[in-house]
Amino acid sequence: MLWEKYGIKSAAPLDSYLGVAGLPFKITPSAMVKIAYWAQNQSSYQRAEDAISEAMHINVNDDTVRQVTNYVGNAVFLNDCRRAEEAYAGLERCKMEFPCDKKGVIYIETDGAALNTRTKDDEGSTWRENKLGEVFTTDNIHFWNNSRGERQHQITKKEYVSYIGGVTEFKKHLLACAIRNGYGRFKETVVLSDGATWIRNMVGEIFHGAQQILDYYHLCENVNGYAKDIFNMNESKYKPWAADVCDALRKSQHEKVLRDLKQFSSKRLGNGTVNLYTYISNNASNIDYVTYESKGYFIGSGAIESGNKTILQDRLKRAGMRWNVATAQAMLSLKTKAESGLWFTDVEMPFVNQCFALSEMA
Repeated sequence: MLWEKYGIKSAAPLDSYLGVAGLPFKITPSAMVKIAYWAQNQSSYQRAEDAISEAMHINVNDDTVRQVTNYVGNAVFLNDCRRAEEAYAGLERCKMEFPCDKKGVIYIETDGAALNTRTKDDEGSTWRENKLGEVFTTDNIHFWNNSRGERQHQITKKEYVSYIGGVTEFKKHLLACAIRNGYGRFKETVVLSDGATWIRNMVGEIFHGAQQILDYYHLCENVNGYAKDIFNMNESKYKPWAADVCDALRKSQHEKVLRDLKQFSSKRLGNGTVNLYTYISNNASNIDYVTYESKGYFIGSGAIESGNKTILQDRLKRAGMRWNVATAQAMLSLKTKAESGLWFTDVEMPFVNQCFALSEMA
């Protein structure tokens, strides 16, 4: 019937496509959302099938779980794209108001991580970069001292955005997320990252006046990698040298470090080793750690590193996994909503309302 009437071989979910999602004894939109929740919360569609059967007493096979999850996730992603376009259009038209009426800091962190797909690019690689953003504010950070008197903190509320592709579209999603969380209202905006060029350029375009901070611990990783290379893995030389450089950088003495690095300018670096002189020079305005710490800013981007594990790796980078790009994006859209505490407002409520609206139209 689908082939004769619509020219297609299958549709998922069939109930919504035919406009009968609201009929009794069907998989309702609410059940579909629950299925999608379990699918993004498990390590595989098979495990989701088992969990749904045990917890909800709904018998659906793993292929149906996958199709329903793709359908719900794609609907969520398209809605996010719409909001992202609206936010960016407002920025381009200069129609955004920035009252800056709230004390405190809004933090924006971003990073990229590779995802294995089923599609080869022009160079024959199946790997694609997923760009992840995270936004939180000082209103949502709980501080306390542990038994040893050491200062501790916990981020109690944060929002993630995830996009497989280029920065042209990702920046729109990140901007929309930042606005939802108070960008333009907080007096201070801090962007933490690993110092990648695409991130610096993006921040300069859409987050005017923000203080970019190069993740100190990522910087030290590059210092150690560089030290191993120039001292030919001689621990007695590269470890103390790297420790001194990191200590100087922590004290905002990057000009001294740059002067000292000139002695290695003729040194040929191995593949994968960052040119430390260039790296520090490009981020010179983002490594004044003494000033940042005096203002109480975070100088490490551990939150986004943890986010990559929670959003991407735990669900989409298990052994042997390869994804269709659209399927991966649908799953990531659902995963970010669940981990951001936005499942009801951004998934369940709009999706169920949309399904019933389509049913009424049919």
